[in-house]
Amino acid sequence: MSDLLMYEKEYWQSYRNIAGIDEVGRGCLFGDVVAAAVILPQGLILEDVNDSKKLSAKKRDMLYDIIMEHAVAVGIGYSDADTIDRINIKQATRLAMKQAVEQLAVVPDYLLIDAEKVDMQIPQLSVIKGDATSQSIAAASIVAKVTRDRLCQGEWDALYPEYGIAIHKGYATKLHREQIQALGPTPMHRKSFMRNLFIEEQTLF
Repeated sequence: MSDLLMYEKEYWQSYRNIAGIDEVGRGCLFGDVVAAAVILPQGLILEDVNDSKKLSAKKRDMLYDIIMEHAVAVGIGYSDADTIDRINIKQATRLAMKQAVEQLAVVPDYLLIDAEKVDMQIPQLSVIKGDATSQSIAAASIVAKVTRDRLCQGEWDALYPEYGIAIHKGYATKLHREQIQALGPTPMHRKSFMRNLFIEEQTLF
């Protein structure tokens, strides 16, 4: 946990409301990229918070509730498939992150962002592997992951039940690729991603 507080301990000396920002769904073929911004109380230590990819779904759900209970503010941002196709995934990710910050009920003094930059007039730091080195970013990664997973398992899977969205969460698994080839893409599929995917597959033959 001491490693996860390295940035917070430094910046808490000068800033009160530090927002950690992360995203999930960047590499998916289907659905929105979802970003979260989380401001935790100064001095709060959440022992089990870690990079969401290192946690089980059950653990993430438990920590999500704890984060939502204790956070000063939480904001969520989305960029849909059309936006991703229009401006590219990097810019769409930055847009979702900006929206997440704008959704915070408290204006942050400083931003800690997982390996990205946000076009805002707020002091910020891009942290490589931030979800493994910053408690605030790790908390944001959990909130973003749980938010997107619940969309996959609920609303999105109900819209397109034959695609198995609840199972693969929109990633390019064998099942997902086979369903796209058999049924064609939905309006929520990222067309720019699939062009590259199927071109790569064709080169294998």
